[in-house]
Amino acid sequence: MRPYWKGYLKLALVSCPIALHAACSTAERIAFRQVNKATGNRLRQQLVDEETGAPVAPQDKGRGYEVAKGEYLIVDDAELEAIEIASTHTIEIDSFVPRAQIDQRFFDTPYYITPSEPVGQEAFAVIRQAMRGKGMVALGRLVLSKRERVIALEAYDKGLLGTTLRYPYEVRKAEEYFCDLPELTIAPDMLALAGHIVDSKAADFDPLIFRDRYEEGGPFLTLGKDGGNPLERPRREFRPDPLRPSLPAHRRSP
Repeated sequence: MRPYWKGYLKLALVSCPIALHAACSTAERIAFRQVNKATGNRLRQQLVDEETGAPVAPQDKGRGYEVAKGEYLIVDDAELEAIEIASTHTIEIDSFVPRAQIDQRFFDTPYYITPSEPVGQEAFAVIRQAMRGKGMVALGRLVLSKRERVIALEAYDKGLLGTTLRYPYEVRKAEEYFCDLPELTIAPDMLALAGHIVDSKAADFDPLIFRDRYEEGGPFLTLGKDGGNPLERPRREFRPDPLRPSLPAHRRSP
């Protein structure tokens, strides 16, 4: 698999070459294209000026920061490049924190991390096993798509799982949504009944039971046009990691 990012993982004087691979993908989801129903040809969107309605040529397309309603500060590519953070292609571990201290709202995108060269496998294993033995998560920084991201690294199977973290300004405060909810006194018998229902439906987490009925029973089962037969699509099935029977706590919801 082609890596999404290649560089080095560094812990004090220990470093090793690594590669990041996307742990999740939406490439297999059903996607539709806009087409001309009269000709069957695909449609293309065209940029137009919001005020004049005139088409805009590619060379006239730029970026602007909205400073007031309908008023934009034009930003040139050269200005963006001047403040662009240089990629060092190194994830330098800054600190180690208990896994339970990371609020699940901060987790963003997961990546599988592997050593990219045989010479780095031993150093990689040392870092992985040290974290696994202490039950800690490493926090580091890397540059992805010209933006510096904080990434949490944890031992996962034979490699590492790196999950980029959202910045505090990206996480909305729960109080903004829960502040108007009243404090209710729940009757003991109702609470006992609800607890009984929870116990009766208790189960182990198994992602294989989650089925996307739109993907499996939607357009490709009902709109097949290959001689009247449903269209077949190759599917990549999820198989639990043999050394990792359950997923991390922050990913235990479908």
